[in-house]
Amino acid sequence: MLVSLQLGSLISPAYACGCGAMVPSKETQVSVDRETSVVDWDGRTEQIVMRLTVRGNAPEAAWIMPVPHRASVALGDPGLFSELSVLTAPEPVTRHYFWPRSHDWPFAGSGNVGDGAAAPSAGAPAVQVVGRERLGPFDVARLAATDPAALQKWLQDNGFDLPDRLATALKPYVDQKWEYVAIRLAPRDSGNPLRGTLDPLRLRFASDRLVYPMRLSKLASTPQQLGLYVLAAHRMEPRGPIGGDAPEVTYAGRVDPRSAADDTDALEELTGAEPVFLTAIEQSFPHPERIDGDHELRAADADTPYRIVTYRNQLLTVGGIPAWVLSLLGAVLVVVAAVVLLVVMRARRRPVLPPAPVTVPPPLR
Repeated sequence: MLVSLQLGSLISPAYACGCGAMVPSKETQVSVDRETSVVDWDGRTEQIVMRLTVRGNAPEAAWIMPVPHRASVALGDPGLFSELSVLTAPEPVTRHYFWPRSHDWPFAGSGNVGDGAAAPSAGAPAVQVVGRERLGPFDVARLAATDPAALQKWLQDNGFDLPDRLATALKPYVDQKWEYVAIRLAPRDSGNPLRGTLDPLRLRFASDRLVYPMRLSKLASTPQQLGLYVLAAHRMEPRGPIGGDAPEVTYAGRVDPRSAADDTDALEELTGAEPVFLTAIEQSFPHPERIDGDHELRAADADTPYRIVTYRNQLLTVGGIPAWVLSLLGAVLVVVAAVVLLVVMRARRRPVLPPAPVTVPPPLR
C-alpha cells in the first residue's frame, strides 16, 4: 500500500512525498524509495501513520504535512506495517493441469515447477508554534499560520529548508485555516547520511471527514505512486483522481485486530479491539504537477470484499506420481485385460468336433 519516489541526481530539487513537500539540505541528494501510509478514521478522529525508506548523501532533510485541525505527533509502531502486509497479501491458489508441459518430466527432468484547534484570533502572530519536540530521528514542529510567506520564513529560519514555491502551494491551506506539522529528518549522529527505513511517525487530529493531504505533492518533479491502507467502518474510496490515474483497490475486507497474523498488537492499539474494514488503495501520478487537491475518501456503495488472487500452476499427481502416467498405465492394463478376456471368450465359443467313427474289421471266415 505505497508512495514511491524515484528521484534523479539533481542538487537540492523540490522533492515531494504523497503527504507533503520534502527537500534535502543544500548541495546534497536524498530520495524516498518508499513511503507507506496508514489512515485510520472513526468518524471523528483521524490518524495517519507513515514510514519512510530513504537513501542518499544528505545528513538531513525536511518536509511539511498540512492537517485540518491541531495534531498530536508521536512515534508509530513498526509492527503495524507487517500486520497489514500479511492481512492484504494476495491469496495463493494452486491450479492443477493434467498433461505434462515443457518443464515437466519427461521433457525437462522429474521436478514439478509451478509457474481541533480554533483559528488564531485577531492580532495573533502570523506564525504560532504550538509545540516542538524531538521524536527519534525527527525534529517536529507543530505550527499554526495566517500568512503563507511568514510560515515559509519561519521554516527557513528554524532549519526547515523547504522549496521556494512552498508559500504559493500552502496558500489554500492557510485560507482554510489548517495547521501544519513540519518535520526535519536528522540522524542522532551528526554528519551521518539519511539511509534505510526510518521510524514510523503517527499523527492524530480531529476530523469529521477522511482526508489525506496530497496538494503539496504537485511540487514533485518525477512521477509518484500513492499507496494507502485505510481503516474505517466501511469500505472507502476516493471521491476523484485529483489529477492522477484512476485509483485502484487492491484489497477490501473486514478484519479483526485481535486476530492479526503477527506477534505485535499494533493494529489493535491503533483502531481498538472491534472489527474494522480495511481498504488498500494504489494510485499513479504520472504528472504530479496536475494534482489539484487533497484526497477525500467516502464510503463505497457496498462493503464488497476483494482480494487479489495469485495462481500457481502445478502438475496433477497422485502419491507423487503424475496422474497422466497412472492414466496411461491404467489404459494399458484395461487394453491387456480386454484382449485376454476376448481370447478367453473366443476359446469358449469354438465348436467341439465329434470323435472320428471307429471302424470294426469284418470277422474272419
